[in-house]
Amino acid sequence: MRAGSPLKIAVVAGEESGDLLGADIIRALQSEHGATELIGVGGPHLKALGLSSLFDAQDIALIGIGAIVKDLPRLIWRISRTARDIVAAKPDCLITIDSPEFSLRVAKKVRALAPEIPIIHYVCPTVWAWRPGRAPAMKPYVDHILCVLPFEVDVLARLDGPPGTYVGHRLTHEKGVQTAALMQAQKSTPLPQDEKKLLVLPGSRRSEASALIGFFGEAVASLHKRGHRMKVFFPTVEHLAPLVRAATENWVVKPEITTDAESKWHAFGEADAAMIASGTVSLELALAGVPMYSCYALDPLTKLAVRLLTTWSALLPNVIADRPIVTEVYERYIRAETIVRHMEALFEDTELRAWQKAGFSEVVRRMATDRPSGEISAEVVKQVIADKKRGAKPLSL
Repeated sequence: MRAGSPLKIAVVAGEESGDLLGADIIRALQSEHGATELIGVGGPHLKALGLSSLFDAQDIALIGIGAIVKDLPRLIWRISRTARDIVAAKPDCLITIDSPEFSLRVAKKVRALAPEIPIIHYVCPTVWAWRPGRAPAMKPYVDHILCVLPFEVDVLARLDGPPGTYVGHRLTHEKGVQTAALMQAQKSTPLPQDEKKLLVLPGSRRSEASALIGFFGEAVASLHKRGHRMKVFFPTVEHLAPLVRAATENWVVKPEITTDAESKWHAFGEADAAMIASGTVSLELALAGVPMYSCYALDPLTKLAVRLLTTWSALLPNVIADRPIVTEVYERYIRAETIVRHMEALFEDTELRAWQKAGFSEVVRRMATDRPSGEISAEVVKQVIADKKRGAKPLSL
């Protein structure tokens, strides 16, 4: 592709995390090609770069099987409209980002209507965790996958999926993570009599936070009763702040509730240990070096799908390091007093704490890249466009 030539990029990003990833790629492309025309669906970060979203990206930010089933009619209509509008715009390529239940259906329709348009999917679907048949099913309509976890390239090859490239994870170059990791590296392990710094992270979705916050509150109360002096940090998101304040109003140790990113990363840097809901936060904590104990309560329909899981662990640090770094418990096995014993083991200089810290170092090593993910992704996008134009075989980096 000729440097400096203008590009027209179609992008579909349904969640804020995808909006950020898309914006990283577009900025990298614009730095070389100047103004880039955008078509598709995205949030404020892509809009700031010139995207006029076809509709509110929140309309497709569906989480969990239950949410997808409930919103299915609108989802189907949005898929059809998005695909038609993208094909009509004749872009140089389509980049679909995460939200696979929506974005990959758009990709499939676009390929059927305009097979000449290169299609790149950013964030590999969790074919390593469940429904591995999705990998070969993507091959006819996805030319390349930008992988954010280092083991996913090999998984796609083993499952006969589209070719993939590990482009790194946005978190590895996140300034907040780097600041927290530096603070953790400079911390000394607390002594038994020291005030402990505890992170409480029951999730960013209302359903999961509601399910776990009671257990976490009981655990805090029990730790206090067992003689621990504590400072409790409770970073959350703006829309959950009222729920969190109401639920923690009678806690024996009042948490420091914050909603801004700077306070969150400072809390990560200060923390001695964390009790968390399973999710991306586990990777944030691992990269920052914060010992943790993970719990998760499933929604009713997701419970029915548990038998389809093929992964040995649902926690990213464990899967990346390929060993059980962090203990994870689900559903009826979540007990406040069990959480308490794990927090006590992680607060002090124990073998469990050392095991987690060593595991986190391995996670950091395996995820390291020499450049931000947006820059690496932009290079792959340009190569896929060039290969498609000259009819070359799919890129395999």
